[in-house]
Amino acid sequence: MPTSNINWQGMSDQQVVAKLGAELRRMRLERNQSQAEVAMRAGLDRTTVVKLEAGRAATLLTVVQVLRAMDRLELLDAFHQEPQPTPYMLVEAQEKYLKKQRKRAGRKKPDVLPPKPKSTW
Repeated sequence: MPTSNINWQGMSDQQVVAKLGAELRRMRLERNQSQAEVAMRAGLDRTTVVKLEAGRAATLLTVVQVLRAMDRLELLDAFHQEPQPTPYMLVEAQEKYLKKQRKRAGRKKPDVLPPKPKSTW
């Protein structure tokens, strides 16, 4: 996964929003799409895309719609991480597995078998 050289922690919330808008604009221009085209594909008004790119407040839904219109939803992968098992969860899983593997001991067979009855034939 590529690392960012942007110090997101050092930015104010407004600066983060402005940077996000600028990045959306850069992606749009890389794809040679107009604001009107992206807005139409996203089902939004063009002024909404203008405001988003200018770093003015937008809803998360608007960001998702614009990313979808630009075929860039894969950028949301960074928000999802598969849960990593804790050491305790691993121990519990191992105990559960071992418990399933255990078999009950069968009845012990006598060492000496009783004599078979003689055949009447």
